[in-house]
Amino acid sequence: MAWSPLAILLIAERQSQIVLKARPASMTALAPRKKLNPRGNPVPRQDRMSFMASRTDIPAAKAAPNIAELSIAVVSGLALALTTLFLCVVPLAGNIAGGRDFVVFWATGQQLVHHANPYDGDAMMRIERSAGLPVRDGGFFMRNPPWGLPLALPLGLVGVRLGALLWSLVLLACLAVSVRMLWLMHGRPMNRLHWLGLSFAPALICMMMGQTSLFALLGFVLFLRLHRTRPFLAGMSLWLCALKPHLFLAFGVVLLAWVLVSGSYKLLAGAAVAMAASCAVVYWLDPTAWIQYTQMMRAPGIEKELVPCLSVRLRLWLSPQTMWLQYIPAALGCAWALGYFWPRRHAWDWMKNGSLLMVVSLVTAPYSWVYDDGLAVPALLQGAYLTRSKTLLVVLAFASVLIEVELIGGINISSTLYLWTTPAWLAWYLCATGIKGTQAEGIRGTQ
Repeated sequence: MAWSPLAILLIAERQSQIVLKARPASMTALAPRKKLNPRGNPVPRQDRMSFMASRTDIPAAKAAPNIAELSIAVVSGLALALTTLFLCVVPLAGNIAGGRDFVVFWATGQQLVHHANPYDGDAMMRIERSAGLPVRDGGFFMRNPPWGLPLALPLGLVGVRLGALLWSLVLLACLAVSVRMLWLMHGRPMNRLHWLGLSFAPALICMMMGQTSLFALLGFVLFLRLHRTRPFLAGMSLWLCALKPHLFLAFGVVLLAWVLVSGSYKLLAGAAVAMAASCAVVYWLDPTAWIQYTQMMRAPGIEKELVPCLSVRLRLWLSPQTMWLQYIPAALGCAWALGYFWPRRHAWDWMKNGSLLMVVSLVTAPYSWVYDDGLAVPALLQGAYLTRSKTLLVVLAFASVLIEVELIGGINISSTLYLWTTPAWLAWYLCATGIKGTQAEGIRGTQ
């Protein structure tokens, strides 16, 4: 039988299809595949060359670190070294624990546990000397208002070394939590600028001295975070700020005006509940605490203390015995704060406007120490996040280092060489938020 050419072609095509169907998967995988773009669609023939060129992985050159990042790293490294050394030495050396301000709170706790007078000069001096307070120093008292006495009560249950370590860790945690919340409120920026807050010299000095300014910082940051969503809790957090009320005078005046304008009475209720609860505990511990505190504050000698603060220096320059003179800057600061708030009262933003208000409160405070400048951390981080000037970041980093150098160099904490610090933070904040080249003016809300 003769086959036609057409029949032969049909049979050959049929056989090839059978072979292809029977071919193993391993052989099929060797077949050329179509080029696909990142979305999974076939790439046209004319675009394949450009597509392949774009997929070529060329290792990028490693960018050299800029001077701002290097400065932040140096400051953070030095701060970490000092903090680690301090926390390691405190449990081993009782003299360090007894030779700093912490001993006052520990001695107060010892008195409160026994329901004794925390303002008894002889008893406090005896306890402080036993803890290692130098003989050249007289007896010290806890000058925070009596509603802060419950804060020192747990220290009466432990020894001075263990108490010093635990107190330092709590203060360090207050700083870390505050900076963490500020970082979140600013939208989790992908940079290391928050390290400037963690390594801020006045805040670390506060921790080393064992002072309570970092508790006030935590209260202030909690207020910024909660005042919109949890006003009652935000009001309760102000109890921590009330541990140092003289640092919040301008802030407090505007806060009361804002409550009246906005009708945020839940915040006021929260603050009242916290204050009432603490005063009730104080009355249970020492019913005459307020009378004793008033007598202590009226004792002679307080007006002779050398405090590196503009208000105190103004009084000492004009009339050392006239105490009301050092309240003039505070009065002027409160007047300015009301003038600053009123035109912005309907669009007031505590996150944006409250930072400047806090720094002004520090500058005009009746008295303050360098470790109180830790309350400027929210304003400084706000300025650092807004500015595009690397020079300003370097200036801030080295200003912090300068304070550490002064302290390591043995310059006493009451020296006038620390007088520049608080005005410097205000000037830096104004430059960082006012110069051209700042980032977007809006700040992430505190929802």
